Amino acid sequence: MLRIIMLGPPGAGKGTQAKRMAQKFGIPHISTGDMLRAAVREGTPLGLKAQEYMNAGGLVPDDVIIGLVRERLAQKDCEKGFLLDGFPRTVAQAEAVDEAGIAIDHVIELAVPDDDVVVRLTGRRICPNCGALYHVTLSPPKQAGVCDKCGTALITRDDDKEETVRNRLRVYHQSTAPLVAFYEAKGLLRRVDATGSVDDVFKGILDITGEA
Repeated sequence: MLRIIMLGPPGAGKGTQAKRMAQKFGIPHISTGDMLRAAVREGTPLGLKAQEYMNAGGLVPDDVIIGLVRERLAQKDCEKGFLLDGFPRTVAQAEAVDEAGIAIDHVIELAVPDDDVVVRLTGRRICPNCGALYHVTLSPPKQAGVCDKCGTALITRDDDKEETVRNRLRVYHQSTAPLVAFYEAKGLLRRVDATGSVDDVFKGILDITGEA
């Protein structure tokens, strides 16, 4: 059984690696957003409670989130383990995970220097017409600034502008540093250098989980 928590800044490649890990290990990739939406859609008591806060524009309280996590992890597809992405976000939530009796095997932090993240995210371009994604250096279009598929001029999303990216990184470090320290003290933190290729990063994950 593998019970994993994924950490990493925006642009670190968490989504890509989480998908590969879920396929390799045969465990579900559970994101907080997906879990909340599923609970609301299914109309569970906790889902309805969460919806009240969401409809009011407020944050869903930790006790409701923890309840939803416990509900989700009790489902049959989690019998071989699970991969939590986007949870816990705070030390209080991490402590609640412990108190709920949810055992964790590895907390994997994808480590990428801030400047590398800025290059990755500010270089992204999207076609506003067909949604095709490009990167000015990693996966450029055949003609600079123009979509290969439909010929529309590419744009930079507001989220990918440098000032926004650096602010997102500041917020991430402020909120995640205590969480990293918490799991480091428990001997669960595993850092993986995420500056290499997708395959290299995945190999690093397999090495530290003992599943290579």
